[in-house]
Amino acid sequence: MRFAACSNSAPAAWLPLLNLTPANVIDILVVAFLIYQALMIVKGTRAGHIVIGILIMVAVYGIAVYTGLEALRSLLSVIVPYLALAVIILFQSEIRRTLARLGRKRWFARGYQRPEFTEDILIAVRRLAADRIGALIVIERDIGLRTFIESGVRLDAALSSEMLLAIFHPGAALHDGAVIVQRDKIAAAACFLPLAVGPTVSPGLGTRHRAALGITEETDCLSLVVSEETGRISVAAAGVLALGLSLREIDERICAHFGVARSAGRMNEQYAADIPMEAEQNSERNKPK
Repeated sequence: MRFAACSNSAPAAWLPLLNLTPANVIDILVVAFLIYQALMIVKGTRAGHIVIGILIMVAVYGIAVYTGLEALRSLLSVIVPYLALAVIILFQSEIRRTLARLGRKRWFARGYQRPEFTEDILIAVRRLAADRIGALIVIERDIGLRTFIESGVRLDAALSSEMLLAIFHPGAALHDGAVIVQRDKIAAAACFLPLAVGPTVSPGLGTRHRAALGITEETDCLSLVVSEETGRISVAAAGVLALGLSLREIDERICAHFGVARSAGRMNEQYAADIPMEAEQNSERNKPK
């Protein structure tokens, strides 16, 4: 009789699984996806340790309730209700960054409207890299950069390689800081940007590279950085920094970031791919024989 009871109860335990509807399956998958994305957001950041601390506190509260530890339960019952407010305060930068990334994907709007102006940017970047002049160029996409534009000197000038070279010329008044590009105009120069300070940021990065990375963590822009020490060109987007790219790779990343077809490739044919190598070759040619 006992064996029969066990055999009859076993199928009953699987009944909830057998009664799953497509809506239940979709619901479970969506919740699992959201949990996974939340874990990916805090992974490798200081927020991860805070989440672990909050989970430990909630677990201790549950244990106190289950075991009847009234003194501990009373103490934690005062603290636990304020955890939601603490999460908002502690994770405000992560929450802002996540909400900004949700709006990055374009569904109905067209991409970068004037991709032909990338050629002017590439010409300027090539010259700056060859001369090892430090530069930081930020290209706006969907999320406005008005706050950062107001931190610098407003220009509203037509975008051209000559203008970029003049701005970043050593000793120029607007050399320090970032240039912000809006479509076919240079909106401002000498702008201050937030620095990336997360634990995943390499300690070897300078202020210019940290600024390029920091602005892309908060907005959907794309940043170009020229190192004044090595002449290396780097690109930052979506909180990821790619170091030492060629003109061809930069052109591809700009087009991919702004959702347009790749440009005709005149830049790629006209100039060498490896900027630091090209600078070294030019120096070899100019040596007296």
